[in-house]
Amino acid sequence: MFRSIRITIAIAAVAGVTIVACTNTTASEKTATSSEIAAAPLDSSALVKRGDYLVNAMGCDDCHSPKTFGPQGPQLIQELRFSGFPQDGKLPPIDAEQVKKGWTLMSPDLTSAVGPWGVSYGANITSDETGIGNWTEEQFLNAIKKGKYKGLDNSRPLLPPMPWFVYKNLNDEDLRAIFAYLKTTKPVKNVPPSPKPISELN
Repeated sequence: MFRSIRITIAIAAVAGVTIVACTNTTASEKTATSSEIAAAPLDSSALVKRGDYLVNAMGCDDCHSPKTFGPQGPQLIQELRFSGFPQDGKLPPIDAEQVKKGWTLMSPDLTSAVGPWGVSYGANITSDETGIGNWTEEQFLNAIKKGKYKGLDNSRPLLPPMPWFVYKNLNDEDLRAIFAYLKTTKPVKNVPPSPKPISELN
């Protein structure tokens, strides 16, 4: 049987036909793998590895990591990775009248944004206590699924440009993996400023 499959693949390759590769993985094995990930402890290497992949694929650095500018454009400041907008950072001048007319602007390193909602700052999502170091897994899932600040039901909504309404479609296994990975990041002590409503813009 396997010999006939190899012959079929060879013929298809010569003929320029695209075929779907076969694997020996059964549906039950896939389910088992998913179940293992779902039940894995937060320090599981498989869970952390999955989270590393997801965080890098989803572009979390875009808004949560400070950057400098070099010949190739923005470059991550590795020692500040995931620490959010610097607590002593300064924004460029904001044209409040343009913002009130509907413009949305990003700061040069993308860690803050201004729009009709006001000014928002990228959060610290490192493992430090000023980041998510003290968060529970339940808080993290609540933050992403419900768009709540610090994952607390009685807190304010997460503000743009945080696309929680897209990320909420991730399954619980992937959200757990992201949380597990972020818990392994280098702790950076940083408290980004509180958001400002548009009424406070000059």
